Amino acid sequence: MVETTSHTLCLVIPCYNEYDRLPETQFRSFLESPADVLLLFVNDGSTDGTSVKLQALSRDYPKKVMVLDNERNMGKAGSIRNGMLFLTENVQAKYMGYLDADLATSLEECLSLTQYLNDGRQFVFASRILRIGAVVERKFSRFLAGRIIATLISKILGIPVYDTQCGCKVFYSTLVPLLFTKPFISKWLFDVELFSRILCTYGTAQGTLMMLEVPVERWVDKGDSKVRVSYFFKLWHDLYLIWKTHKKNRLRPTFKNEQDNP
Repeated sequence: MVETTSHTLCLVIPCYNEYDRLPETQFRSFLESPADVLLLFVNDGSTDGTSVKLQALSRDYPKKVMVLDNERNMGKAGSIRNGMLFLTENVQAKYMGYLDADLATSLEECLSLTQYLNDGRQFVFASRILRIGAVVERKFSRFLAGRIIATLISKILGIPVYDTQCGCKVFYSTLVPLLFTKPFISKWLFDVELFSRILCTYGTAQGTLMMLEVPVERWVDKGDSKVRVSYFFKLWHDLYLIWKTHKKNRLRPTFKNEQDNP
């Protein structure tokens, strides 16, 4: 039985074989701060000792760190979904979100996104837009592939979104049932499905007003992607299935009442 706790923000951090690259110093520095943030690490069947590091963090910061072990490897989508459903049952929070374990986007910057969750904005996400004054370090090959995919995703969703795939998103906890109750089609492009679920539930006009894309101040590629090269071929099939589902669902949006909004 997990003791129910209350926090301003809860972040799900999926982990798979992160022993050699988990930025433990950065996590500990953030956990020493007064920020009212709970970190839920979801260990996705790691085989390299990741669990040892996660349990150490949980032991040293019992009020700010929880660890959830998947029974089997489920991929990023399944791990984040598991984490969100676990949090809704065991933790009270105003905001929830998720962040990549390598901290390509820092915990501090992720937390700062919550300031935009007001005036009808319920879903805020970081975007890797390179501009003057910002630091975005990314391999050119990944940037180029990302732009092609992002353009296609924008066309599928029918909204001018620049970057759906940055692994830093925060939202009101009241959105969790809509976003995470149903399993995802794709293990890696599940972010697109989150956008689709909002747009198909509230309609394009209202759904777009609920979302905000915020350019990152700093995003640094921390190494090789966990996505296998072979997935590049399956990716297009996943996008097709997402497009097909989105097209079907947007024809019959179920608009929420205003009183359902935070």
